[in-house]
Order: sequence, then structure tokens, then C-alpha cells
Amino acid sequence: MPADVAAGPVSTLVAIYVLGLSRGSVIDVGLVVTLFNAVSIPAAILWGYVTDRFQSRKTIIVWSCVAVAGNLITLPLAKTVTEVAAVYAVFSIVSTAAATPTNLLIMETQPKSRWAWAFARFSMISSIGTNLGYLLGIAWAGVLPVSLLVVPLASLSLASAILSVAMIKNPAISFEEDLIALQKRSLQQALLAIPLLFLRLPGVVDFKSVFKGLRSTLTSQLPLLYLSIFAFYAASGLFNTSLVPSLSSAGMSASVIFLVSMVATAAQTISYYFAGPYVEKRDLRKSAVAGLLLRMSCYAGIGLLAGFAGELTFLGGVLVLYPLAGGLAFAIYYTASNTMIFNTLGAKNQGSRLGVYSALVGVATTAGSLASGYVSFYLGFLATFVLAATCLAVSAALVPAVSGTAPGEGQAHSN
Repeated sequence: MPADVAAGPVSTLVAIYVLGLSRGSVIDVGLVVTLFNAVSIPAAILWGYVTDRFQSRKTIIVWSCVAVAGNLITLPLAKTVTEVAAVYAVFSIVSTAAATPTNLLIMETQPKSRWAWAFARFSMISSIGTNLGYLLGIAWAGVLPVSLLVVPLASLSLASAILSVAMIKNPAISFEEDLIALQKRSLQQALLAIPLLFLRLPGVVDFKSVFKGLRSTLTSQLPLLYLSIFAFYAASGLFNTSLVPSLSSAGMSASVIFLVSMVATAAQTISYYFAGPYVEKRDLRKSAVAGLLLRMSCYAGIGLLAGFAGELTFLGGVLVLYPLAGGLAFAIYYTASNTMIFNTLGAKNQGSRLGVYSALVGVATTAGSLASGYVSFYLGFLATFVLAATCLAVSAALVPAVSGTAPGEGQAHSN
């Protein structure tokens, strides 16, 4: 939990810090976030490789916490956008290191019958930690320089390293990373921690294999699903990159911005308890489209408020619409789309399809972040948020009726 408290508010903190630099603008925020997202792709590949070949889960987790602490404490030393981008890129690398070994550690230390319970509990604890991180940001920014928030955050990450040394024991038997793809709860938890999971590097042949059926109605389900997910993450990159700058531009303080992030994160935590049962009782396509349309409406609404409303009206609207978009809408779509991904992996090609999926997510998020800064700077936040809503409309239109296995494939093993 201390590590989640430390990592939770960092993205918001970095955006606020960049805007506070001399001549810092939304373009600069976009470039910093773009580099962060771009680096996350090779980082996911690197740590997947390390996890498979270095069996000590404990060591990876401990050093990840130590490296995060060391990285965070250097942020106030960064005085230019380039320096902040470098610090945040390193954070992207070191903060993702613990995700895969933690998921494997849960599976290796719990009976299979308790995996679902263990992952649910882990997710709850992580969410509580993230919300506590935002709460710390609200309190700290109200009385102290926001740049020095890294001091308690780094201390908490070090606390997690110490707790990991004292409490984690490496299991006698280690699982391969590939096993994550065979269990829906572990796959969902891994993708929630970081939506990039490379069991092996995808090649041109893998992309052709996924998209070769696009021209035929009978075989277009899988490529349409991947294109829909691409549009979704492009919209997320567009919207999330410019949200903090839009709030700052409206005159809101750092404490208020942290509050907005915390409310949305808390709403997402609560929403997961309702999203699972909601999706299980309904058609996957209808559930995914419902989540997308709700998120689209909220994005468009926030865009209109950013373009035409005053500060208080904008804040009130964001506190209602953003939790709906990032909470309920995201939870429904995430649960439905990842169930679709799990159902279409097949028995023999998990590595290639997850590799293609992760590459598309990484590229889409990076492209959305890059475009977001420039669109907001030259055309305004209204244009950015409406463009993000348009991407979600495209995503909803592309969602296929995927409810079982991919054509010609066996059902992925499930718990």
C-alpha cells in the first residue's frame, strides 16, 4: 500500500510541476507524457524478460520501490521541461518493474481456489493506496510547495521496500509469466496495473495474423476488437493529457486538481464492484458499447464546459462527469473488453496476440498524448475533448459481437 500511495498522484504532480515551470504549457505536458508512454513499451518488454529469467520476485519488487524513491526525489531538481521529461521517463521504467512479479507472486503463494479472492483483495488495497496518495496531495499542496510532495512520496516508497524485505518470501515453485494469460483475473489485474503485457515480442507476421480476417465478415471479430481498443486508448491519451492543464488554465489550485483526480479514482474503485456483475449478466458487446457511450458523453460534456463555462461551473461539471467517465464508464468497458480479449486469446497464441494488443495500446496512448498538447494549444481544450469523444464514438462503432472463442480457435483455459 505505501508504494501505491507514492505512485498514485505522480502523473498529476508532474503535469502541475511542468505547468509551473517558466513558459510551461500544455504542449510541454503533452511531450512529457508522450515520452512517458513511449518508454513504457520497452519497459514492459524489459521487465517481462527480467521476470522470466530472474526468479527472485522479492528482489525485483524491493529494487523497484528503492528506484522509485530515488527517482521521485530528483524531480524538484529538474528545472527545464527536458529534465522533467527525463525524470518522468525513468519513473515509467522503474515503477512498472514490480507489476508482473507481484501478480505471479500472488498466484504462487495462494491456492488456485483463492486466486480470484486474492486478486480482488490486492486490487482493493492498491486502489485505497492510490486514493490516499491523492488525499496526501490535497493536504500537502494546501500548505506547502507542491514540488516538495516528492519527499513523503519517496519516503513511502522506501517504506514499501523495507516492508518487502521483511515480509515477502520467494516461493519454492515459480510460475512462468505465460500463466498470467491463462487466468482471467490475473490477466485483468496485470493489464490494470499496466496495460502492456509482452509474453513475447510481436512481429510483422503476428500483426498480419490478427488483421488478416478484417475483410471477411466471418473473421473480422478479432481485428475489429483490436481497432476498437486502439481508438479507446487514443481517446484516453487525448483526454487525460490535457485534463490537468485545462483545470489549471481555469484557475484551479493544485489542491483542487488533486481532489478531482481523487474523486475519479475513488469512483473507479467503487465501480469495479458493480461492473463485474453488470457485465456478467449482459451481452459483452452491449456492455462495452454502453461504457463507451457514457464515457463519450462525459468527455463531450467536459469539453463544452471547458470551452464556455466559468471556473466554478467547470469544476462542478468535472466533479460529476469525470468520475462517471473514469469510474463507472471505464470499469464497465474495461471489464467487458478484457473479457473479450481473454476469450479470443486461443490456446496456443496468447503471446503473439497479447503482444499485438499491448503494442497497439502503447502506440495509441502515445499518439493521443502527443496530439493532445498541440490540439489544446492551437485549437483549445474544447477541440481536444470533443476529438477524444469522437474517438470513443469510433471505438463503439467498431466493437464486434465477441462473446466466445475466436473463429477457429480453442477456448482459453479459465479458472
